Amino acid sequence: MTRHGELGTALHRWRDRIAPAEAGLPADESGRAAGLRLTELAQLTGLSADYLGRLEEGRATSPSVQVLTSLARALRLSDDERRHLFLLAGQSPPAVGRVSDLVPPSVRRLLGRLAGAPVGVHDASWNLITWNPLWAALFGDPAEISPRGRNAAWHHFTGQPSRIAYTPEQEARFEAALVADLRTATVRYPTDVRLRFLIGELRRVSHRFGGLWNSRIDGSHDTGVRTVHHPDIGPLTVDCDTFTVPGCDLRIVAHSAAPGTEAAEKLKLLDVLGAEITAMAAESAPAVEPAQAAER
Repeated sequence: MTRHGELGTALHRWRDRIAPAEAGLPADESGRAAGLRLTELAQLTGLSADYLGRLEEGRATSPSVQVLTSLARALRLSDDERRHLFLLAGQSPPAVGRVSDLVPPSVRRLLGRLAGAPVGVHDASWNLITWNPLWAALFGDPAEISPRGRNAAWHHFTGQPSRIAYTPEQEARFEAALVADLRTATVRYPTDVRLRFLIGELRRVSHRFGGLWNSRIDGSHDTGVRTVHHPDIGPLTVDCDTFTVPGCDLRIVAHSAAPGTEAAEKLKLLDVLGAEITAMAAESAPAVEPAQAAER
């Protein structure tokens, strides 16, 4: 049996074991088969009965995290069963603790090997937790910003000063991706108080964020272009790529420029400036590097 067939079998088995009354539904028919009907499960999850039927038959093969979360809640799955459901669907099982800000050694080694590229690492809540010197030189030293200001969503939606100039289309894609990421994080880390507080505060202070959150907009971080206005070397246009580290939900944001371009030459100049920033920080706090301070 294929994985998709196993998913359908498991869903059917879990549906059969729940009596309508347990789910708060009327059970006034005598002689009916045990368990929930597809129409009743659809009522509980907000999904269509047709889609649920295709899931059980193995014809719908890529349920989203939101769909799986609704099913797990409606079917009253245990933690182990919930994990099994996500694995059968090809999704990473949701975490139950808080968002981690630990950077694995492998990611630290990667940062060291990406010479010439400004790189920042964010956690699942989009807090910037470590960066290389070229990132600080391009965007400004994050160590000089408050921890809340280092959160990409807070920084953007509260209108904090930024060196990045977006076109309306770029900004719309960026905002949609940020909001979708935070929504996914609330599913994966349902007990993280700091994440819930961040979202609550964003909804309170930003009408734009609140509207996007309520719209349940979807989005992803595709490869894109950003124009950065640097106070010393002027504007430079760079490519931006966002990578997610499986297992720990870190977001690695890397910027680059094609060799031989004006932007590539400007990044070389900034590389020197970034080394100077690091040296100055080391002189003022010799025991702690800026990126390490951000993680504590």
